[in-house]
Amino acid sequence: MNPPSPANTKLVISSYHRFTLWRSPPELAAAVRQRWPEMRVLDLPHYDRISSELPDTDIFVGLALRPEQLRQAPRLKWVHATSAGVAQLMYPEFRSSGIVLTNASGVHAPAMAEHIVGMIVAMARNFPGSIRFQLQRKWSQQEIWDGPSRPRELSGGVALVVGFGAVGRAVAERLHAFGMHIWAVTRSGKAGTSLAERVFPAAELNEALPSADCVILAAPETPETQHLIGAEQLAAMKRSAFLVNVARGSLVDQGALITALEKRAIAGAALDVASPEPLPPESPLWSLENVLITPHTSGISERNWLRQTELLLDNLERWFNGQPLRNRVDVDRGY
Repeated sequence: MNPPSPANTKLVISSYHRFTLWRSPPELAAAVRQRWPEMRVLDLPHYDRISSELPDTDIFVGLALRPEQLRQAPRLKWVHATSAGVAQLMYPEFRSSGIVLTNASGVHAPAMAEHIVGMIVAMARNFPGSIRFQLQRKWSQQEIWDGPSRPRELSGGVALVVGFGAVGRAVAERLHAFGMHIWAVTRSGKAGTSLAERVFPAAELNEALPSADCVILAAPETPETQHLIGAEQLAAMKRSAFLVNVARGSLVDQGALITALEKRAIAGAALDVASPEPLPPESPLWSLENVLITPHTSGISERNWLRQTELLLDNLERWFNGQPLRNRVDVDRGY
């Protein structure tokens, strides 16, 4: 089969989101048009026109398509998700459609890795405690040292990275520079890199947890990762260990986590995601002193759309040349 032709291709971009950074900028469509002026490129800032445009769309770029929208797109051959997570597309109709799916894996990795390291340093050095005392205008050196979680060094500790994709590898590189030992957990028990000293299959997560000084969740959201960390896993962790979640709130049994934190069964948690989101004001997590919360900002960066554009242009080049696409998602696995 001959590769598709730009002149016979219609590409629709639509990624409206309540958070403005996740909305595709006009520069994305402009870059595609500049490279392939013969291609029909439609940039929809809202979803109100999408139904009328889908019937002759070949490529869709955006956050999601609902099942009823998918049914309106009989010509659709490729969906590029502008997010790394694709759980929103893993409904039966899409899985069985044969449509190629790619995602933005790696686009947010630099920002997320820096954010994760910042959270780990903050928890290890008890920055949240210092900020609370700062708001009281209190010089709290003795209180922080005598507190339940003394400031500690990262050097020599074990960072257990659960999910060793682009984000997991990026944070491993940075934590290695702190002198930490990197252990990884992957679905297969293989990492394909020398970054990790030890690699465990997902089935052996519980065996790895007791040695970890910080547990970093960077795995995709799939049925298999639902409540990956529950009461059993929290009980297996050291009392001095921290949990860091930048993946999805569904990976953690939030009720079990709250109980563990209230009892100080673990030292603390740094959470960039929650279930549900936004985290309700009445959630006990807001007031726990051993919790650091950021509002799903780990992937925020002004450079994101530059990387998104580079990825999309490269994949379009590959698409029209009949070459394998980067970041192709295995719809059976969901990532």
